[in-house]
Amino acid sequence: MTAAAAKLSDVRDFWDAASCGEDLLLAEETVAGYAEQSAERYRLEPYIPAFAGFAEAAGERVLEIGVGLGADHEQFARAGATLTGVDLTPRAVEHTRKRLALMGLSSDLQVANAEALPFADASFDRVYSWGVLHHSPDTPKAFAEALRVLRPGGQYRFMIYNKWSLIGLMLWGRYGLMRGRPFMSLAQVYARYLESPGTKAYTPATARALVAAWSKDASVTIELSHGDLLESGAGQRHRGLALDIARSLWPRAILRRVAKRNGLFLLMKGTKAC
Repeated sequence: MTAAAAKLSDVRDFWDAASCGEDLLLAEETVAGYAEQSAERYRLEPYIPAFAGFAEAAGERVLEIGVGLGADHEQFARAGATLTGVDLTPRAVEHTRKRLALMGLSSDLQVANAEALPFADASFDRVYSWGVLHHSPDTPKAFAEALRVLRPGGQYRFMIYNKWSLIGLMLWGRYGLMRGRPFMSLAQVYARYLESPGTKAYTPATARALVAAWSKDASVTIELSHGDLLESGAGQRHRGLALDIARSLWPRAILRRVAKRNGLFLLMKGTKAC
């Protein structure tokens, strides 16, 4: 399967079986359980709050594309945003709806496809998406939709995957090199083995091209993820003795100094042109 061959139904089925982080971070669907999930999320990914701009969102019309378990959505709600959230899966929408209800917070939550957002042009002041748009079968269309519904002068914040990441190279070693397929491309590795079928990854240049028609000031930075550093649990398909050994030997301190450009997380932010 290539990135182009993935179907929307394949992506929906994958994430509707378990929202991102559900198996690894969510112990129970209670106030305490969701609080623990948030604490662990921001411990592993401490750059999210500043990047998302939670503190700046009071009074803004904010759309989050891909709400997942709802941790970031909760933070926007607590900040006082006029909040809307969409996800491809009913499971994620129900998780987030339940979470906000338990916290006494609210949002307009809908099941929707990022490639065909059910909103008018220029509906939002801020559009945010963390680790979602690269899963869409037509990622350029999803980007175009995200920026269509953003008002001119509004802020976008998108995280997508970086092509030359440590985790991509690890997966290539395991599923390409060690299986006698050294010519397997990184695009094939991401599409077949990282997460949902057809997952894609981008270079900073190809990421900027996704917003070029809408924004001329795109800032792109790269962050090492907990996956690159083997600091967190792994999905069932990637567990095994080899990973356990690698985790105990992984040179994290060195990688933090010399491999910053090889992080999985490619963070994009900017302003929609007027």
